[in-house]
Amino acid sequence: MSEQPTLALLAEKLGAELRLAAGTSDSVVPSGLNTLQDATQQEVSFLASAAYKRFLSSTRACAVLVTAEQAASCPVSALVVADPYQAFARATSIYDRSPQYTAGIDPLASVAPSAEVHHSAYVGPGAVIEARAQVAENAVIGAGSVVGAGSVIGARSRLFPGVVVYHGCFIGADCIVHSNTVIGADGFGFAPSQGKWTKIHQLGGVEIADEVEVGANSCIDRGALGNTVIGRGVKIDNMVQIAHNVQIGDYSAMAACSAVAGSAVIGKHCTIAGGVGIVGHVTIADRSHVTARTLVTKSIEAPGSYSSGTPFSESRAWRRNAVRFGQLDQMSKRLGSLEKSLEQIEREVAPRKQETDGSPPGDAR
Repeated sequence: MSEQPTLALLAEKLGAELRLAAGTSDSVVPSGLNTLQDATQQEVSFLASAAYKRFLSSTRACAVLVTAEQAASCPVSALVVADPYQAFARATSIYDRSPQYTAGIDPLASVAPSAEVHHSAYVGPGAVIEARAQVAENAVIGAGSVVGAGSVIGARSRLFPGVVVYHGCFIGADCIVHSNTVIGADGFGFAPSQGKWTKIHQLGGVEIADEVEVGANSCIDRGALGNTVIGRGVKIDNMVQIAHNVQIGDYSAMAACSAVAGSAVIGKHCTIAGGVGIVGHVTIADRSHVTARTLVTKSIEAPGSYSSGTPFSESRAWRRNAVRFGQLDQMSKRLGSLEKSLEQIEREVAPRKQETDGSPPGDAR
């Protein structure tokens, strides 16, 4: 974190128009960011959702990131931007308090003689850099992390403590991998034979492009043949499972507890919500959104929003409905039978009706 800016400099950094409230100064130095309802007079806030507009009139923040339309009702100084949430996201980098590390290799780290660690990189205590691995400029390898044989960590990428990158994996520049994530473990590959399982050795690797972030306790398996591929700018939440040979397109995002089976292909700019399951060997079109707890069992060929499952309800009502789920097939057959009976009745009644009306077939009277 660099020296904190004045309100005027903050506006400049964010490309915001600063509209000062009466009696305030642009030389104020905000101490950080906070929500509208919790911000102090030394903090900056933001209004990104109409649901929180009710807190604007009573906020104590020294300034608020708002749109031009919202600025008129802002009781404190306004930082006027086109997209307050985007501006807030950029502001978090200014007030980030993550530890900064001095370049060098900790005496308690283990670096193989054939490994290449750039002089500007940091390798923490207990970290292991195996044979022929490469750690590029300004990369950070956290305490207790492992970079396997022949793997590459790109420039300015950061492995938090306890990350394990197996052999033969590639992580691009400006990536973040959070603690206890495992990249490059074997995919779930076994061939059944005579009641036993024969292991299919996973011969591929993992290829992660630039600007990818992977949350804590996630697993990205290596490819069986060829690589598992994560595209540029992909964001993966905590506790996500990505199986062997999965491909995820650029700038897609996956929320926590979702899982993708082997060889599935997720397009670009897709959003996969929490708890989603995606079966293997399917393709999801670019710009698709899959809602929480959905099970994707076949390919999605056109962009859009897709859902499955049932929403929660009061327990007794849900149990009654669950019983009815099991009756749907029988009800469908009964309905089909009733429709056929109705068609037969209509065919029998029509001639009689014509005789009663005295109208010949096709008469439009």
